Amino acid sequence: MPDRRPPDLLAVAHRWAADPARWPVPLRFDPTSRWYARLAQTADHEVWALSWLPGQGTDLHDHGGCGGAFLVVSGVLTEETVGGGVLRPHRLPAGSGRRFGPRHVHLVSNRGDEPAVSVHAYRPALRRMTSYRIVDGRLRVAEVAEAGVAW
Repeated sequence: MPDRRPPDLLAVAHRWAADPARWPVPLRFDPTSRWYARLAQTADHEVWALSWLPGQGTDLHDHGGCGGAFLVVSGVLTEETVGGGVLRPHRLPAGSGRRFGPRHVHLVSNRGDEPAVSVHAYRPALRRMTSYRIVDGRLRVAEVAEAGVAW
């Protein structure tokens, strides 16, 4: 009987990170904002590459109910998660990865002085992302972005 378990998304990110020559788009760095491109989409998941110049990052956000994983391919990224109403940073050097569930809220940034690259996998495909602010120690919705409109 075939194995019908969904793939480990961190393992998927590792496979894509191991062979950038297979990427359907060339990696690039954008001096005005972080660059991103979808590498693959299947019925089960999708994979994205992101590049980060020093100082670039995301807002505090979720993934619209998707679970996922990301792998730092090169450079160093900092992931900040909410704990006790404050942001708690986690430094992730090249080779570090992170799995997360559908309720995960974080922000990711390049606080270093070298460019960084990461590969992200989501299940199911991203359709919506909500940005948040922390107000009086609580998450407050700032904006909801829809696939096909915001990215």
